[in-house]
Amino acid sequence: MSKQLKFVVLAIIAVLILWYFGKDLDWQEVRGSLRRADPYYLALSVFVICAGYFLRAIRWKVLLKPITESSLKELFATTTVGFSAIFLIGRAGEIVRPMWLPMRDRRVRPSAALVTLGLERIFDLAALVLLFSLNLLWFAVPPGREAEFDYVFIVGYLMLGGVILGFVFLYFYQMYAGKFISLAMRATDRKWVPDKFRRIILSILKQLAAALAILKDWRETALVSFWTLTLWLAISLPTWFVILAFDIPITFSDSLFIMGFAVVSSVVPTPGGAAGAFHTATAGSILFLMPGIRTEDAAAVSIALHLVYFAPALVFGLYYFIHGDISIERFRSLLSSEHAVEEIESEAPDNGKLPIAE
Repeated sequence: MSKQLKFVVLAIIAVLILWYFGKDLDWQEVRGSLRRADPYYLALSVFVICAGYFLRAIRWKVLLKPITESSLKELFATTTVGFSAIFLIGRAGEIVRPMWLPMRDRRVRPSAALVTLGLERIFDLAALVLLFSLNLLWFAVPPGREAEFDYVFIVGYLMLGGVILGFVFLYFYQMYAGKFISLAMRATDRKWVPDKFRRIILSILKQLAAALAILKDWRETALVSFWTLTLWLAISLPTWFVILAFDIPITFSDSLFIMGFAVVSSVVPTPGGAAGAFHTATAGSILFLMPGIRTEDAAAVSIALHLVYFAPALVFGLYYFIHGDISIERFRSLLSSEHAVEEIESEAPDNGKLPIAE
């Protein structure tokens, strides 16, 4: 009931933001702008985005390698199912990926899937901030926007500094993981700490230490970094292509700026892939960057970009969900549980001794 109430509240918020987004638009002009969009640019964008989901699967396999072997086919299927869930139910759908993969590939434990997804987010954030910050070095500030962009530059470089500090912490964590885990064992060895909760926390810390083993090997780190940058190239190019499809004169550097706003807004936990927030932020960034653009054209771009980002995953995800051999009832019961990961963890087969001893 609590999850249903949260979903309803978030859906209402999404509707309100969408109403705000569209209340002053001439929707006939928006539809006209969508009809005039170049279909070849849009088709190319969809193709590259599909390649991006495959790149996510490859990178996930590399991240899992220090912990366990995994199937690239199941990783791709799980990635698309997970992004479909995010589109349908919002950011709460993030839990689907670490739930789905262990049911499809028994070699992967839920804690390993969960930890490597956390590493994904770290590398994704680092790549996004790096692209955004480096882009500021040669970014051409629109005339009359110099004062506003002073704050953008400050925020961009502060974010870059935060990412660097974050990687320094992770580097030291993997160097002294045994001490961190021992400290966690003592801290959770209390009567009031549930035994299942303690086991999950320790398991995640051990899996994190194992996953971070890639930082000890510069080749592994370079490989993950390469796939991450390739992935974000596969996201930034469609962003540029979609805007060009509407015959808006824009540079690749400008599209990186707009992509930053689009991606950050997509973490808003409303259903429909951050519906409303994504459209408002994307259209707003286009108008901020290019004040001469019509509001209806900017809105049309945001709608097309949202579909390009999420529609391919929805198609693939629904296909894999329908053709999967997983019990729908079991999946629904886990999805509605407050302790879904813990439940799967208790059912998942042990892959052998964890890389860091108790």
